[in-house]
Amino acid sequence: MLRPDLTPGSSSVAAAPKLSPKRLYGLLAVAEMVTWALLIISMVIKYGFGPEIYVRIFGMVHGVVFIAYGLVTLFVWANERWSVTRGVLGLVSAVVPFATLPFERAMLRRGLLSDTWRLAPGGEAPQGPIEKLQATALRSPWLAAAVGLVAVAAITAALLVIGPPGGTS
Repeated sequence: MLRPDLTPGSSSVAAAPKLSPKRLYGLLAVAEMVTWALLIISMVIKYGFGPEIYVRIFGMVHGVVFIAYGLVTLFVWANERWSVTRGVLGLVSAVVPFATLPFERAMLRRGLLSDTWRLAPGGEAPQGPIEKLQATALRSPWLAAAVGLVAVAAITAALLVIGPPGGTS
C-alpha cells in the first residue's frame, strides 16, 4: 500500500510496514486464542488425570500473552481511532475464551485495521498526549518493542505479587 502523502510515480514510494496494525493485531489475537486453548487443555489434564505443572506453565504463558494483547489493543485502538465501545470490546475479547480472533476478523471486515501506522514518520501529525506517545514509539520501533516487553514483564510481576486468579489453593 502506498502512503497517502506520496503521489504515484514519485521516486519515494514506500511499501507498507512489515508489522502493520493489521498484522500485529492479528498475530496477538491468534496467540491469545492459542494460549487459551493450551490453558484449557492443561486444566482438563489437571482435573482429569494428570499433574498440575501444565496449568502453571500454560497459565503463565497465557497471562503474558493476555497482557501483551491488552497493550497492543490499546496501541491499535489509538492508531485506528476506535470508539470507546469498540476499544473496550477489543479488551474484553481477551477475557472470553477464543473471542480475540473473531473480534479481530470483525475489525478486518469493517476495514478498521490499517496496513500502515497513521502516526508513523511521514504520516499524520499527532494530536494530544496519547498520539504524541504513539508517534514517538513509531519513530523508534525497537525501543518501543523493548519498552513494551518491559511493561509486560512489570505488569506480570505485579500480578504475580498480588497472586493468581482465584487465589491460592
